[in-house]
Amino acid sequence: MKQIGERLRGLRDVLDIEVSEVARLCGISEEQYLEMENGTGGLSVANLQKIAKEYGISLDVLMFGEEPHMRNYFLTRKGQGLHVERRKAYNYESLASGFRGRKADPFIVTVEPKPEDTPKEMNSHSGQEFNMVLEGEMELTIGNKVLTLSEGDSIYFDATQPHGMRTLNGKQVRFLAIIF
Repeated sequence: MKQIGERLRGLRDVLDIEVSEVARLCGISEEQYLEMENGTGGLSVANLQKIAKEYGISLDVLMFGEEPHMRNYFLTRKGQGLHVERRKAYNYESLASGFRGRKADPFIVTVEPKPEDTPKEMNSHSGQEFNMVLEGEMELTIGNKVLTLSEGDSIYFDATQPHGMRTLNGKQVRFLAIIF
């Protein structure tokens, strides 16, 4: 997270962007944005995607510090995708980090269980999203609708709607997430 924060700060410095502008783009306070830059606040892939699109850089550059190079195909072997731990309980494995100009961002997301009284963190972003549960169960909220997804279940939804998830039964959940 600290490395992502450093890249965010570097982007702002190079493009001479005010903290207030990036915070407004992300829909968060300036203090929350500065926590992202310092590596002490929660980083959301949705916010990183908003920043990447707004300022014309690859999401991979923000997340992994590398520009994608492959144009025809990019192969990711099992367990070999680039990893980023967004928060302590969330691990994202990018499945297409080396493909240049891609139209979607596929990830394997692993989420560790939290106490049941922990509030769900909701977010939204442009485009659409596909989730397919590979292991475990999760509760997914989209707008006011609460859905339970089990292993093998999938959902495709409008990602501009506020959405958030949590694990069920005190067990880890792994799912394929594709953000379009």
